[in-house]
Amino acid sequence: MIAVDVNTIAYLWIPGELTELAEQALERDPHWVTSVLWRSEFRNILAGYIRRGGLDPKAARRCLDGAETQLAGYEYLLPSDLVMSKVRASTCSAYDCEYVALAEDLRVTLVTSDRKITREFPSLTVSLKDFAAGLSLSR
Repeated sequence: MIAVDVNTIAYLWIPGELTELAEQALERDPHWVTSVLWRSEFRNILAGYIRRGGLDPKAARRCLDGAETQLAGYEYLLPSDLVMSKVRASTCSAYDCEYVALAEDLRVTLVTSDRKITREFPSLTVSLKDFAAGLSLSR
């Protein structure tokens, strides 16, 4: 089991340059968990794609439906104190700290492409690129 942030989810469901890495990560570990926050963030990402003409609304809906189906039952609501402890320990946004807190709480690795998160929380994270290549944390 791995924790993933919204960007990893988006790379899997919205075709782009990192989709192949996300597919490799899914193949390596198909049990993804995430914060309930991902839904609002993913909708916002899709809204940007629709507004820029990168996806039509029907394609965006298919992406959303697929991601919601994949993650159903694997979404977690984190205690505020745990999230805020990560905020105090870093310069990452509270949004990003949600995902880090989840990884810590479940004692799993957070797979992310966000360099700031991997830099500030190296003991809890691994880059999407490294994870797809077979590297992981030694816990």
